[in-house]
Amino acid sequence: MAEQTAPIARPRLRDLPRNLWAVSLTSFFMDISSEMVLNILPLFLLNVLGVKTSVIGLIEGIAEATASVLKVFSGWISDRLRARKWLAVAGYALSALSKPFFYVAGSWGAVAGVRWADRVGKGIRTAPRDALVADSVDERHRGLAFGLHRAADTAGATLGLIIALVVVWLAQSGSAVLGASTFRTVVLVSLVPALLAVLSLALGARDVPVKGVAARPPITFRGLGGRFFVFMLIVGLFDLGNSSDAFLVLRGQERGLSVLGVLGMLISFNLVYTLLSTPAGSLSDRIGRRRLIVGGWLVYAAIYLGFGLAHLGPLHALRRLLRAGVRLDQGVGGRSRARRPARHGLWHL
Repeated sequence: MAEQTAPIARPRLRDLPRNLWAVSLTSFFMDISSEMVLNILPLFLLNVLGVKTSVIGLIEGIAEATASVLKVFSGWISDRLRARKWLAVAGYALSALSKPFFYVAGSWGAVAGVRWADRVGKGIRTAPRDALVADSVDERHRGLAFGLHRAADTAGATLGLIIALVVVWLAQSGSAVLGASTFRTVVLVSLVPALLAVLSLALGARDVPVKGVAARPPITFRGLGGRFFVFMLIVGLFDLGNSSDAFLVLRGQERGLSVLGVLGMLISFNLVYTLLSTPAGSLSDRIGRRRLIVGGWLVYAAIYLGFGLAHLGPLHALRRLLRAGVRLDQGVGGRSRARRPARHGLWHL
């Protein structure tokens, strides 16, 4: 008589490994810092520096492309060094060190340079950080682990936006445009959580043994498998329709939202993002990643269609639903991240 396989027990949160908590705390603090500044950066460029929307798009596009390309190579370097922690620490440190320069930036070129430096840090840290999480947890519980990490990440984003909202309210109340002094005050406040993020990872995480070493960076699809290639094509097609949040921020202001209104809108969708993160990751462990990813993409596509037709009234509800779709998509990516960090970097590219 064949033996029956025992059901997989769901781990208690307190039993999850130290590295997961350290990485989650790091992401929590860094997102407090980043979301405070980056979500109002398009308003600073438009309202204070008078930069055209097309130039803002150029800055954002190059920033995200820089991060995506570097994720490939940082993953390979992490494989070769057989170490995750200190490469991730270096990436967080670079992002933290770049932020004070927003305070003195007085032209779009200076802002672009600081923004790109911040994204270089993100590109360096992402693949080894996610590999550190994957190497630290049981494969059967990676969905829960990455869901928890995403929840902490987005909880930090929400808190960062709330802090930014308070600073804006105290500095300029309900003004329709962002002032230069208000932006610089937000930058100064953001430096504290940025420092705490670096310290949390440097002092709290421990490197774990790495299984296998990459022979070369897998910047081609050879050896990655046909299914992975198809998945990347689908992800690439999806991302073609995914606009930068900077344009959604500017769209909100164009439709009559004050700076406080824009921040309130961003807070609402981050709350949805946080609440769905861990449950979606845990659910993917039980019913599979594909179903939830496809469901999240369908919601995302439907809401973007709504954005094209939206007036000011339904804007808040649409944005909340959009974030729900993204959360279902990203909260279930534990299996993809569990692969070698070089593959994870290529997936981001």
